[in-house]
Amino acid sequence: MISPNMSNVYFDNNSTTALDERVLDAMLPFMTMQQGNATSRHVYGRTVRDAVEQAREQVANAVGAYPSQVVFTASGTEANNFAISGIAGNLPNSQIVVSSIEHPCVTRPTFAMQKLGYKTKIVGVDSNGLLDLVHLESILKNQDANPTSLVSVMSVNNETGVIQNISKIAEIVKSYKAYMHTDAVQSLGKIPVDFAGLNVSAMTISSHKIYGPQGAGALIVDKRIDIAPLLHGGGQEKGLRSGTENVAAIVGFGVACDLSVSELTRRFSATNALRDHLEKGLVQMGAVMFGNKAARITNTSFFAFPNIEGETLVMALDRKGFAVASGSACSSDSREPSHVLLAMGISPDVARGAIRVSFGANQKHTNTIEQVDQFLVTLKQELQRLKQMTGVQFDTSANNTKAA
Repeated sequence: MISPNMSNVYFDNNSTTALDERVLDAMLPFMTMQQGNATSRHVYGRTVRDAVEQAREQVANAVGAYPSQVVFTASGTEANNFAISGIAGNLPNSQIVVSSIEHPCVTRPTFAMQKLGYKTKIVGVDSNGLLDLVHLESILKNQDANPTSLVSVMSVNNETGVIQNISKIAEIVKSYKAYMHTDAVQSLGKIPVDFAGLNVSAMTISSHKIYGPQGAGALIVDKRIDIAPLLHGGGQEKGLRSGTENVAAIVGFGVACDLSVSELTRRFSATNALRDHLEKGLVQMGAVMFGNKAARITNTSFFAFPNIEGETLVMALDRKGFAVASGSACSSDSREPSHVLLAMGISPDVARGAIRVSFGANQKHTNTIEQVDQFLVTLKQELQRLKQMTGVQFDTSANNTKAA
């Protein structure tokens, strides 16, 4: 097993966050004690059932929902698949509409539904990564024999950090009698999330993006929706997602949700200062910034240096002790340019150079201004080294404000 040097700097929090020690403390009893099955009627089963229901209430409180609307899953990916197949699955011969910047765990199950006779449409975005509302409405207005059953648009993009106006999008979608789903995985813990206020039909959230354990997620569902079960079996999760619950992970998810609310203001302020400091330095080096003209979550910066491959720079920075990403962690094995940037109209050559820095501001896993300064120094050195190796001409010192 490869163990990272603990002196390394972790700037990839949109991929996954470190487990909060307070979350771990809450989980440990359910990992070490004689654990019952939550469906059992004896004291062991009742103890576990109470813990799961307490976590359900914590998750619901964090997103402005009722506990009865929370369906636990094993991940955000599972919850997104559940939303697509569960909602549209009860409306055959219909159309599913998604944005061009969705995570693969939304687009791939959507395209898979085509094999079952569903139509699919893609809504474009502008150069800032914001959904084209005119395009959306034209798709909804021009429906044929396949009326739209579901529209899915992510609340915050995992690469650019751009925030969509979900309540406005939901208003348009519902005016055409369609259901609205949003992937809010990157929203929770970074901006206020209000399921009822957004007026969506379903919402996906995930534990490991908010300093909770991996292996836990949830789909928040409007109780008025007739949704098809994801898994059939013993009837857990109101018969919608059968299978013995991962109690320790669910308990940790609940505590992480509590902390995401109580510490939201502090995390927002801390990451905002880090991002502003980083981007000031990046602009001085001549970086091309993505999505920086739109409202963004404060912990995320997405940028590129022309003629420099993002993967090459990621590996160079990793060797120097900085963990960053070249885009979505779930598609990092692909050499193709970011589909998000291509949808925004960025040229493939520039998009291939994209680098994402995403900060954390947890109790014991908080990035600092000193780390950002170290990163900027190292980045400049690596750019100069790559310039000498490749003969690429670019300026790493000019006070340049290039933007995409």
